Amino acid sequence: MQEARGASVVQESVSKAERLNRGCFCITLDRDALMVALNREAGSLDFAQALTVSHASLFSNVQAFVPAETMVEMTRVVSAAEAAARLPSYGEAVLSWAPPIAGLDLGPIGVFMGYDFHVTPSGPKLIEINTNAGGAFLNAVLARAHRTCCTEARVPFEISPPRDFGLKIADMFIDEWRRQRGSGRPSMIAIVDDAPGEQYLMPEFRLAKALLEEHGFEAVIADADELLFDGKALMFQGRPVDLVYNRLVDFALEEPRHAALQAAYIGGNVVVTPNPRAHALFADKRNLTLFSDSDRLKRWGLAQNHLDVLRAAVPATVIVSPDNADALWQDRRNLFFKPARGHGSKAAYRGDKVTRKVWAEILAREYVAQAYAAPGTRNVQLDEGRAERKIDVRLYTYAGTTLLAAARLYQGQTTNMRTPGGGFAPVLEVPTPC
Repeated sequence: MQEARGASVVQESVSKAERLNRGCFCITLDRDALMVALNREAGSLDFAQALTVSHASLFSNVQAFVPAETMVEMTRVVSAAEAAARLPSYGEAVLSWAPPIAGLDLGPIGVFMGYDFHVTPSGPKLIEINTNAGGAFLNAVLARAHRTCCTEARVPFEISPPRDFGLKIADMFIDEWRRQRGSGRPSMIAIVDDAPGEQYLMPEFRLAKALLEEHGFEAVIADADELLFDGKALMFQGRPVDLVYNRLVDFALEEPRHAALQAAYIGGNVVVTPNPRAHALFADKRNLTLFSDSDRLKRWGLAQNHLDVLRAAVPATVIVSPDNADALWQDRRNLFFKPARGHGSKAAYRGDKVTRKVWAEILAREYVAQAYAAPGTRNVQLDEGRAERKIDVRLYTYAGTTLLAAARLYQGQTTNMRTPGGGFAPVLEVPTPC
């Protein structure tokens, strides 16, 4: 009887969140406050103005409503996935399809892990995990510029960054350093990407640099192509780099232009986070075939509570192969196809959009097929009227602890930051009734 009442109470919270996402059209983003905050955080008087011109749909005017119990369940999914990743048999399985460099364990576990969810009527569904999840620094500023206009919602402490958010980020980088070096803290941190000035999230790199400098680090934004390794230290413009905040999508550091970084990493001459091992353990899409295989996880020794969580939250996923190709093609309308080592939704396809030509490309590469879990939706007000946007929710985590949660509103097959009315949005938790 009590269980039935509990389920009813949770459903009431879910229904309320759905109603708010459909019918709350309050514009809660104070864009003037956001621009002031962005300029202050970046240490530049024109940072926000330039961002508004170059990234018109980066921030949504509204927030996304998520039931309190759903937020709790997402954190349980994080704990369960990380428990599974610690199993020796799991490690052996993922390293069997990972590049050799992933076998190197120097200690760091990866800053800013990103767990991406779709919120469905049956609970949150883990769509994927990312090791170089972008947007945390931008969302931390964004959340502070919103105000709640619907009294049915409240902002939970995990969602709106606490006053010590910057300190938590600084401590995270120090912890990564000590996992490899044992003590102390890095002096020089390089935020590394290919041609960073051309990257869509370059504004975030500037916010990251400013935050790290505020907490006593020297920080630079570095093009990976400009890094040099002298046999003892990784160098950037004549200065030694202690720690690399890695934003590259060459997860194994195998491209020729990353040779210096790879050599310094393999030699233990620089701390790299996130690193190839972290990507292999969590973000290779083939790992979803393991997270969704309860029988195998049980044989490997995963605790029953974690098994139950993953069984409910991870859509069934299989590796695409010649053996199952015909069956997957026939069932494609119920599937989503993702490249095994993909990133940023590139070359990912909703099954009902796949043509014969695209199917041939999928079969020629390493792909997984995941049972389709429809995203939640959020109605927004545009100049021409109301429009529906899809929602996904990302938890930014470190060592299994949530640092920040944010939503992305979008239109189309996959998330993007170019949809009118879409973009990053803070998550507001709809409390479960007493």
